[in-house]
Amino acid sequence: MNQEDICEVKCVDEVKVKRIKNTIEKDNTFAVAQIFKALSDDTRVKIALSLYHEEELCVCDVANIVGSSTATASHHLRLLRNLGLAKYRKEGKLVYYSLDDDHVKQLIQIAFAHQKEVTNQ
Repeated sequence: MNQEDICEVKCVDEVKVKRIKNTIEKDNTFAVAQIFKALSDDTRVKIALSLYHEEELCVCDVANIVGSSTATASHHLRLLRNLGLAKYRKEGKLVYYSLDDDHVKQLIQIAFAHQKEVTNQ
């Protein structure tokens, strides 16, 4: 363990700690963690990025883009949909997916902008 990145003495600002604990207990941190968990998988990030670049894609197109079977792509898309990151519509025998809303698009955009910034330092 690197000793430079930890406090050398124990000093707790009780007022600050209590205020922040009360604030975060009111927020649904579990639901937010689930969003990040969904995006912690490389394949799902590729899918989300594909949907960011293209308004709507069918499951077969997504599978080809990420190099998976349609069953695997469908599984990942269903998980993204269940967590509110993607939505779908059915047209005959085809199912088309898109990102759920602008908030999700912003998450993808910000994550990649940050990644580029960090790598270029």
